[in-house]
Amino acid sequence: MLSSHKKSAIYSGTGRRKTSIARVKLIPGSGKLIINGMPGESYLQFSPNYLRICCAPLNILGLTKEYDIYVKAQGGGLTGQADAIRLGLARALCHINSDNRTTLKSEGLLKRDARVKERKKYGLRKARKAPQYSKR
Repeated sequence: MLSSHKKSAIYSGTGRRKTSIARVKLIPGSGKLIINGMPGESYLQFSPNYLRICCAPLNILGLTKEYDIYVKAQGGGLTGQADAIRLGLARALCHINSDNRTTLKSEGLLKRDARVKERKKYGLRKARKAPQYSKR
């Protein structure tokens, strides 16, 4: 997807995980990560694990300092949002160059993790946990 008035390309991708949705925009730049208007490090609470998860597609392709990442994330918690950002980023990188797709696919970064919380059923405490059985 090409747009903008300065002839600079903006590539976008959407990622989802659990109840989180992340809309990711890639703009050629210096490698900064902005999530919901905040620096990525502070939004992800300076967790090296979440930062590693988010930037995994860029690290694998060796494009860490090539693009600025702007993310609008909503819903869920930090784990779901980090995984959603990773998927959105991987999808955006596929728009840039189709050769990226084979690399990212072999690493398993283009898979949507469909696991979501199971609904609670009536008569049970949780989705599957039943109240204690009493014989007498």
